[in-house]
Formats: sequence, C-alpha cells, structure tokens
Amino acid sequence: MSRTERAVIVWKPQPRQLEFMRRPEPEALYGGAAGGGKSDALLIEALRQVHIPHYRALILRKTYPQLSDLVDKSQMYYRRAFPEAQYNATSHVWVFPSGAKIWFGSMQYTKDRTNYQGKAYDFIGFDELTHFEWDEYSYMMSRNRPTGPGTRVYMRATTNPGGIGHGWVKARFITPAPPGTPIVETVTVRLPDGTDQQMERARVFIPSSVFDNPALLANDPGYLASLASLPEAEKQALLYGSWDSFSGQVFTEWRNDPAHYQDQRWTHVIAPFAIPKHWPIWRGYDFGFSKPFSVGWYAVDEEGRLYRIKELYGCTGRPNEGLRIDPVEQAKRIREAEQNDPLLRGRVIHGVADPAIFDESRGESIAAMMERSPHFLHWQPGDHTRLAGKMQFHYRLRFAPDGRPMLQVFSSCKHFIRTLPNLVYDESNVEDIDTRQEDHIYDELRYVCMKNPIAPRRNKPPALVVYDPLDLGQDQQYDRYDFYRRY
Repeated sequence: MSRTERAVIVWKPQPRQLEFMRRPEPEALYGGAAGGGKSDALLIEALRQVHIPHYRALILRKTYPQLSDLVDKSQMYYRRAFPEAQYNATSHVWVFPSGAKIWFGSMQYTKDRTNYQGKAYDFIGFDELTHFEWDEYSYMMSRNRPTGPGTRVYMRATTNPGGIGHGWVKARFITPAPPGTPIVETVTVRLPDGTDQQMERARVFIPSSVFDNPALLANDPGYLASLASLPEAEKQALLYGSWDSFSGQVFTEWRNDPAHYQDQRWTHVIAPFAIPKHWPIWRGYDFGFSKPFSVGWYAVDEEGRLYRIKELYGCTGRPNEGLRIDPVEQAKRIREAEQNDPLLRGRVIHGVADPAIFDESRGESIAAMMERSPHFLHWQPGDHTRLAGKMQFHYRLRFAPDGRPMLQVFSSCKHFIRTLPNLVYDESNVEDIDTRQEDHIYDELRYVCMKNPIAPRRNKPPALVVYDPLDLGQDQQYDRYDFYRRY
C-alpha cells in the first residue's frame, strides 16, 4: 500500500464528536438534539480497539428494524477502513482481520436482556438511549467487562430527548451536572473479608446539535428549516436539545417557574405556606414493593384547588427501584410522617388508595394489614378509571386567566417535580400514559383527583347586555332611562 493510499481519510470527526470520543469516563452520553452526527460517532468509536484479537463490541437499538440505518453506515465506513473485514448478515456481526468482532443487537422487550446473559463486551454502545428502560441499561452494565488483557472497558450512548426512558436518562446524565462536567458516583463494595471499600464511577453528558455539524448543513441547507418548522415541543427537543419539552410528553401544561413561587401565578410549583386549619387533607397512596411506593398529602382550599404539601416516596435513589419493604413498615412510615410534620399533625386525614390493595384473594389484604394496630391507617378504594383520571389532571393543570391552576405543588415535593413532566404516552394505547415509566406519583394523585373531581374550565365571554325598555328581562342590568337619553 502506498503512502497516498494510507492517507485516505474515511471519516473525520466534527469538533463536538471529537470531544465525545476523547472522554475518559466509563459512561458518556452524546446528543440532545437532532443532526449532531451521533450515530456516526458511536459507530466509529466502536472501532477503536479492533486491532486487538479478543476485542468484542456490541451496538444496540431497541428493535432490529431500527438497526438498518446503522448497519448501512457501518457497511460504508467499516469496509473502507478495513477492506478485509467481513459482515455476517445472519448473525449481525462484523469480523475484522485481527479476529475482533462488533455485533449489532436489539432489546425490544426487557426480558430480551437475557439474550446477553453470560456474555462479555469490552465496548457497549446504545443508539437512542431514551428508547430503553433503566433495567435494560443497568443489566448491560454487568455485561461490560474485559474479554481479555489490554482492552479498555466502557459504555457510550447517543440520544434525543423523549421516549420511555427520558426520565431516567435525564436524571442520570442531564440533571446532576452541567454538560461536559463529570458526574462522579461513590459506591460501597463489601469485600470477602467483611470490610467495605469505597469506589468511584464517573459519567458525563456531551451535548450536540445540528449547529455542531456544518457538513450536514452544507449538504442539506433546508434541514435547519425543517427542524424549525416542527411542532413546538419537537422543535425545542430536536432543534435546541431541550430536556423539558419533547414529543410524546403527556402533561405539556406543566410549568415550574421559580420566579413565581411566591405569587403562585403561571407556575405549578410554589413555595410552601401554612395550611389553614379548616382545609381538608387528603392522602393518596400507590403501593409498591420492587417498584417505589408513593404517598402524597394534599390540602384542598375553598375553591377546590389541590395543593401537594408533602410526599413520601419509597425509592432507593435508582430509577424506578423500590425499597422492598412490606405494607406494615410502609404504614409505620406514613403514620410517623403524619405525627411529626407540623402541616399534618393533629389533622383529620382522608386516605384513598389503589383498589388493588383491598384484594383478599391471596389472604389478608394490604389495606387490612395497614389498618391494624398500632398504625390504624384507613383507606378508601380509589377510582381506577384511567382516562377519566388523566383528564382530571389536564383540567387541574390548566391555567385560569389570572394564572392560577387548580393543582399546585410545594417546592419540597422533589419526586413529583421530577417524575410528572417526564411521563410519555403509550405507543399502543395512545390516549393513556405508558405504565412502564415511573408513574407511581401520578397514580396516587389520580385517586385523589377522582375523589375531588372538577369540571373543565371554560373561559366565558362577557355577558351580552340586552336593551330591554319594557322590563321583559327581569335579571338584566341596564340603565332604564338610557332609551330617553338617546333622543
């Protein structure tokens, strides 16, 4: 091969792609908006160690049909860079001259993760990470291990906002630190000798947008206009990389504006305040064991407005992972909260819960366990009508002309603020939310809303004043002498 042939450039990274590919952290997420060259960067990154014979890599999409574009791109890049490399379309694997392999795989359902049980990959790449659930991503972390000496072991992912995994991806990569800043998580490992060892694992988010890809804009000048003409939610996500507004978001009415926490206008999140003694208090409950349980306390004002004033959320801190504590222990924690919190202590509290906790088909119901001494928690069965409950959410989130909604949340209710705006629609049941998400707070508030239903607000035009000199309209308000003043 001549020097000229060796100098042929197969692919050259854009500056933001290069920043992503240079990161040393074990986990890195690249993307945010459309058109940043995410898939190209992921494909090329997988090539980094193909000179090592025992190197094994895996690139994942949610379904096999979604892999077609990635496979097509790999045919273009990989064959040019390694003419002797072979692609097996049946096994979806590239075999390189050294013996190194890169697989293309899918995980349409969470149960499909077992297809990778017992396997090891030095490199794992996720394309469109928000299409995956946390359980799927975290399981593949256990498959990310060395296949032999001398390999670098790490994971990379690309994505746009939105999708079933939007919430956990945002919580893991976006919220904890500014873009480009390493997020360092400290974990404790119990060693065989019984001692604990503190270890660290880092991850980072590298944002990108179409503006970081001048080659694309040069080849397709109209692409920018196409993104700008999308519906507002999609435009904010795909053009500007917003993680607060995205396609498929259920409650687009949601607003969290700290500038209005005090005046309570044009925001659903407000500053805490003392609750008047005569306001009723409701307690909503969604049971969970392996998934989080959720308890929310709501005050109701004279207008029927709900205020979420306190919450108890039974999670480990990992996405959608419950504490695995039994109903009696949950009842204990609920009762302690009501006895110790000044907002709740001494108040009459009405409890409403998922009707499933009243099931006695397998013995004593969860509701009965919680109502026993010493906790004496009483629950009413909630109305589980899903679409009606969802519409109650929409009615309450809608702002009146004065800027007040019928549902507001104390700024101390962090889990509500985190989870509600991340809910997306179910692709197979397009009027309902996807229940695979962290929807436990949504469920317990839905039961409270159905116990306190409201009609949709209608902004009525001003009443038309009818001129009635004969007093035929007894309730009309007008100047009875106006007729004479006209002449």
